[in-house]
Amino acid sequence: MLKNQDIEITKELIASHGINDEEYAKILELIGREPTYTELGIFSAMWNEHCSYKSSKLWLKTLPTKGERVIHGPGENAGVVDIGDGQAVVFKMESHNHPSFIEPYQGAATGVGGILRDVFTMGARPIAAMNALRFGAPEHEKTRHLVSGVVEGVGGYGNSFGVPTVGGEVEFDARYNGNILVNAFAAGLLDTDKIFLCAAKGVGLPIVYLGAKTGRDGVGGATMASAEFGDDIDEKRPTVQVGDPFTEKCLLEACLELMATGAVIAIQDMGAAGLTCSAVEMGAQGNLGVELNLNDVPVR
Repeated sequence: MLKNQDIEITKELIASHGINDEEYAKILELIGREPTYTELGIFSAMWNEHCSYKSSKLWLKTLPTKGERVIHGPGENAGVVDIGDGQAVVFKMESHNHPSFIEPYQGAATGVGGILRDVFTMGARPIAAMNALRFGAPEHEKTRHLVSGVVEGVGGYGNSFGVPTVGGEVEFDARYNGNILVNAFAAGLLDTDKIFLCAAKGVGLPIVYLGAKTGRDGVGGATMASAEFGDDIDEKRPTVQVGDPFTEKCLLEACLELMATGAVIAIQDMGAAGLTCSAVEMGAQGNLGVELNLNDVPVR
């Protein structure tokens, strides 16, 4: 069995990680050497469209993010806006387009699950969900299948978790025949003096992993967000995570209970890039290093 450092970094391997020539040149510039296989995977997970918004960042920067009522803008798990009386609304919107086009039920369901986690990771209890959906032409061969799966995925996850879907919108246009748009929104409430952030503090403290065990599903899911689709789309189905709303409901209650004890210093949602993203973000926000022993990760 090849050790990590012995795996040859070829052009084909780089391309399979969704990294183009310009991005690979930037990696070499940043670390001053050829990356190891693991490091290539980390860059792949962190630099994809879903995690870095590399093609849409330019437009996202034009949106208003500051104001006298804004407590937290971009940079945390979710936005926080003061609504008076010592309370704030916490909200998050996220797209799950590629996963929903590949596997509509689980793609849409895990999109909802992800933003619910973002909301309660800030210390808020989620109270409502909404969505904005865009599908291809009604007569297109895939549209009926996609609509059915996405709508069931959104509703099924929210219902199982216990948060109502209070509104949404849908449009059909032939421009979405090749890929749909599935935007999910969640909102929660909290007291303004009980907001939790993701910046790690203190040296030598443990990172506690909470939630479902790691399985084969979802591996490479973040990287897939930068891909274009062809006839091999069905081969990508294993990259879509399988949702578990009942475990997440338990996770919600456990997190809020833990937060109330004062034992939580920092907390970060584990999104599409998994441990890579959540652990590294906590360290980066707190200007600390993070050491991960992957043998300790609970697996299915």
